[in-house]
Amino acid sequence: MTLRAVLPVLALAAAPALATPRFEDLSATLPEHIYAGGWEHFVGGGVAVFDCNGDARPEILAAGGTNPMLLLLNQGDMAFETAPFPTLTGTTGAYPLDLDGDGILDLYILRAGPDRVLRGGGDCHFEDVTEIWGFPQTDRWSTAFTAWWEDQASRPVLAIGHYVDRSDPDGPFEACDTNSLMIPETESWREERLEPGFCALSMLAARDARGRPTLRISNDRHYYVRGGYEQMWDIAEHRFLTPEDGWQHVSLWGMGIASRDLNGDGRDEVMLTSMGDQLLQIAQSDGTYAAAPYAMGTYATLPHDGSDGRPSTGWHAQFGDVDNDGLPDLFIAKGNVDQMPTNAIEDPNDLLMQQPDGHFVQYATEAGVATRTRARGAALADLDGDGGLDLVVVNRRAPMELYRNVTPGRGHWIALDLRQPGGNSRAIGAVVTVESAAGTQVQQVTVGGGHAGGQALPLHMGLGDATEVRIRVDWPDGTISTHDSGVDRALVLSPEE
Repeated sequence: MTLRAVLPVLALAAAPALATPRFEDLSATLPEHIYAGGWEHFVGGGVAVFDCNGDARPEILAAGGTNPMLLLLNQGDMAFETAPFPTLTGTTGAYPLDLDGDGILDLYILRAGPDRVLRGGGDCHFEDVTEIWGFPQTDRWSTAFTAWWEDQASRPVLAIGHYVDRSDPDGPFEACDTNSLMIPETESWREERLEPGFCALSMLAARDARGRPTLRISNDRHYYVRGGYEQMWDIAEHRFLTPEDGWQHVSLWGMGIASRDLNGDGRDEVMLTSMGDQLLQIAQSDGTYAAAPYAMGTYATLPHDGSDGRPSTGWHAQFGDVDNDGLPDLFIAKGNVDQMPTNAIEDPNDLLMQQPDGHFVQYATEAGVATRTRARGAALADLDGDGGLDLVVVNRRAPMELYRNVTPGRGHWIALDLRQPGGNSRAIGAVVTVESAAGTQVQQVTVGGGHAGGQALPLHMGLGDATEVRIRVDWPDGTISTHDSGVDRALVLSPEE
């Protein structure tokens, strides 16, 4: 099977090939922060990236496991300093989103223990409002999160993924906990169980290949052992999809989810990280998914430097255009669970650069990001505002890493920050289409995915040599707006513009 047979609409194939990606290691400039802990922190270790004080410079919040969380205030030019933050331990990850519709980002904190909800004050100060806002919390092991707004509601539905049921005396194997839906009510949230649960490690609510809002759940077969699989839950119909719907059951050691339209057809491809193969599912025109051909270069089965013949273990995955050539690239954080002898112990991260014909080539070593620590959470994000996606990586039992994107000859870019009135202030569920000389690119605005950490940032798109763009926004309420713009700038867009 050829790449073109799987990716029939290579709208970006004419994009020019740019320079080899390069990152400058700035890890030594950070205060030491380590994601630590025993078996309850073998997983997790997420990082959230978001602007908590409105200065357009994103902050970094890292889970600590048995160590406290760390909030790093962005001082500009890739300089960060420790900021005050509620003392929280037992944390596995965090996701930023506007929960109360005041236009200020709040935080949902995942924990091995009762989760916490923090209200943002707009000045990078946060208040624990878990009880005040009526969130039912129990002593469970939270490892995945996503959220969506239904019917222009003022507050979102939250989905929380739980890992192994620690209270099950017959566990941990075949003792996966059920997952939770938090349904907004007048002054609180009500919990509904979403079952069966197969040890979720990532969740993402987004339009699927059918064009329907769907909750995707990636599960770790290490603990469900047998009888489980990756799950798709139709949000409107409130039911799991089955093979009769065209959703074929796939079982893997699911760790993380990354979603991005790779060919401009308006349907997101989906990357699922795992122990061994990293599975890229290509969205098909009939609403189903097909596994990417091996020649596409995305499976990343073994350590790419040849240092170990045992399988790799993938965690956080994220698509992002590192060289701004108009082709989304892919970063995968790698690392052994702890000392699992069946898998590579020293497992370098992957940086897979997309080529004009749609296949991916490994550049992690050349880029300077192929460290062999036990990576977990990560984020590709423009931290210094220069239009290049920088990188932060959280490691288990090793210090956090920070890299500045110094790729020479990067292409043009644009960053789009969507805002709208009402409870869904960040326009979660919107679809943005950008047309330029680099081709057609489509991105959804979502909360969730990755491994235990997410971002609330403008959508970034590389543009190659293009100097003008036409932007279309399909807003969550069904309205459409169009905008013409130059390049190399960040734009704030709203429906009335």
